[in-house]
Amino acid sequence: MSSDVPNPDDVRAAQVTNARIEDEMEQSYIDYAMSVIAGRALPDVRDGLKPVHRRILYAMHEAGVTSRSAHRKSSSIVGETMGDYHPHGDSAIYDTLARMAQDFSMRYPLVDGQGNFGSVDGDPPAAMRYTEARMAPIAEELLADIERDTVDFQSNYDDRLTEPAVLPSAFPNLLVNGSSGIAVGMSTNVPPHNLREVIDATVELIETPDSTVEDLMEHVKGPDFPTGANIVGRNAVHKAYKTGRGRVRVRAVFDVDEEEGRIVITELPFQQNKARLVERIADDVNEGSIEGIRDLRDESDRDGIRIVVELKRDAMAEVVKNQLLESHLERTFGVINLALVDGAPQVLDLKQTLEHYVEHRRDVVRRRSEHELDERADRAHILEGRLKALDRVDDVVETIQDSADRDAARAALQSGFEFSEAQAEHIVRMQLGSLTSMETEEIEAEYETVTARIERLETILGDPDELDAVIVDELRDIAEEYGDERRTSFIEDAGTVTHEDLIPEEECVVVMSEDDYIKRMPLSTFRAQNRGGKGIIGADLKKGDRVSSVFQANSHDYLLVFTNHGQIYQLKTYEVPEMSRTARGKSAVNLLDMADNEEIEAVVNTDDLADDEFLTMVTRDGYIKRTAAGEFENIRTTGIRAIRLEDGDELVDVEVTDGGTDIVIGSRNGMAIRFDEAEVRAMGRTARGVIGIDLREGDAVAGVAAIDADRHDWVLTVTENGYGKRSDLEEYRKQSRNGMGLIDIKTGERNGPVVAIEAVTYGDHLLAMSGDGQIMRTRVEEVSTVSRNTMGVIVMDLGVGDAVSCVDIVHEAAYAADE
Repeated sequence: MSSDVPNPDDVRAAQVTNARIEDEMEQSYIDYAMSVIAGRALPDVRDGLKPVHRRILYAMHEAGVTSRSAHRKSSSIVGETMGDYHPHGDSAIYDTLARMAQDFSMRYPLVDGQGNFGSVDGDPPAAMRYTEARMAPIAEELLADIERDTVDFQSNYDDRLTEPAVLPSAFPNLLVNGSSGIAVGMSTNVPPHNLREVIDATVELIETPDSTVEDLMEHVKGPDFPTGANIVGRNAVHKAYKTGRGRVRVRAVFDVDEEEGRIVITELPFQQNKARLVERIADDVNEGSIEGIRDLRDESDRDGIRIVVELKRDAMAEVVKNQLLESHLERTFGVINLALVDGAPQVLDLKQTLEHYVEHRRDVVRRRSEHELDERADRAHILEGRLKALDRVDDVVETIQDSADRDAARAALQSGFEFSEAQAEHIVRMQLGSLTSMETEEIEAEYETVTARIERLETILGDPDELDAVIVDELRDIAEEYGDERRTSFIEDAGTVTHEDLIPEEECVVVMSEDDYIKRMPLSTFRAQNRGGKGIIGADLKKGDRVSSVFQANSHDYLLVFTNHGQIYQLKTYEVPEMSRTARGKSAVNLLDMADNEEIEAVVNTDDLADDEFLTMVTRDGYIKRTAAGEFENIRTTGIRAIRLEDGDELVDVEVTDGGTDIVIGSRNGMAIRFDEAEVRAMGRTARGVIGIDLREGDAVAGVAAIDADRHDWVLTVTENGYGKRSDLEEYRKQSRNGMGLIDIKTGERNGPVVAIEAVTYGDHLLAMSGDGQIMRTRVEEVSTVSRNTMGVIVMDLGVGDAVSCVDIVHEAAYAADE
């Protein structure tokens, strides 16, 4: 062989790279791990889908298997997905398709299945040749606008087709439907949530970008599992939302019927196998681990779960219940909020999860608007050409007729009339019938519509706030279309005896001073007196301190405490230290984390508060706001905002209303206005409200009364100098809100300004307390009934320099219990 010709062995040797086997194994394993993480096991934070879910939905979209089409054989859908986008086993694809159709696995199923797709008993789906499927309507929201250049596309596995790298996802699917998966060295387990709650939190984040995780948790109460059940406690949920990890206890819903001697289970924890549960309970009964059960039946049907546990005659139902809870009726859901962010796995808290979604949605809406703007601009350009041609229709027709062919006509139009190439092409293809005057009107109308849309799109693209407003509107539309009520509730762990169990249940009076001293006393300490009495000492205050609030409550009540700063706190009555009436009280700093100069203005008992009722608030400057009771859940120890106040304004009073009551607002100078509650629309917690009463200069709101003509007889008014009166409801004619109202009581030098206005009936007691600590309790019938616009009578005899500071009404039921 010539020396100029290279030796083939040397060439091959030069192409070989030496590598340490441990380094090669390490790198190969990392490559494999990342392939599993990104390509199979973990969802994308933007659309909440793994590749297999995304490919199934896109394949159905491309095949036209939408919610409006007929069902298609599952085997056909699996085949198209596997052949075009997902080169893996058909069984894995079908298992994923089936799970997306199971209403016990997905909070909002993405596939509308027809046939046997498995059961909560762990039964597998029927073979794919027997079942049919199509997209559920909500799944189409994940794919909406995908043809409008809203997301990036990538080549499929054999470069024949393209597939979306992510779906547009018109709602935060990762949190709404959750996800679970095991990758190499990591796993994810995101629980499902209620659609309305997640969208409310997303809107809150868009409108208030500096919202904290705690603020968002006021909307997202916790996981909302498709099988319902109860979450035990809230601490684990809060930890999961703040850190991305947590262990949530989920308990079955059951009813203990001691009279019938049975326990009926109606809801199970998420992902619990019902048939296996019944089998395990039976095994424990046979082995003697659980005693007191004589029969066990599964009476479940299509209407829901019903497992009946029949007890022996001498069995204690509470003991059996505790045994079932310990071993079978409670499971732990380990939250691991792990998702792909820019292709890399990341554990996210609640705010971070929503932030990534919002950024994705902004990109989608921006790209969609740019795409539509280009289309509309092209259309406007064509319409401009048509209008221009119609203005010179005779010349245009003659030019076309004189041309040898279309190309010549197009060139003549461009040169003779300054049409663009696109306009000229469109004109030469127009039919002669398109040159009528009626056609001109239609083109002009379309041109106006197109130009108006172009202006709107340019506004959206030029103003981030407008773009966000589009996202918010679309989210709210989806919440309205697909939202439903929560299925999973919260309960406290009542498995052991608590301090509350050891406290006797009794009616109490709670007193708080301006210097934040607080105490409670039995209501029986203050017997009813005739009006005009001085009362008895209710608090021995230190020098310079004065009583700021007094209210009546049961020792076991859970109370919502509203302050003049518009904050709301939650308080258990028994947590307030019980002391004698001559005691000063103890510092409230350990009970209510109130700011300086913050005082209690109103207290609402949560035991009397229904979900369909409202908390109606009034401020010193005359504003009124009505908020649904459900908005005031998950109250933190530091309180939450109940109403947004303008500078200098304060919250004055709060009443519970049911949507059909009348409102009476009383002012310090003795004015009052009555109007229908419906005139104040329901608003969110952070709203300011609307004007309820038009106050004269120097006047301020004293309080509000909620009147139900079927329950109340009079309006009771009390003034600072200890005078008051009762007036019939008919004395206060209805008006429209935002009026000045009518004279309620003459104030002046004798009476002083109004302190409180209340709706009362027979049997109610008036509890009045002075700033110096005197408390007087009297029957409301002791206060004379007089007409409106009068002076009233003496209610409480005050000492020199003393004044009525606060008033509460003890209703007949509490009075009866006290007696």
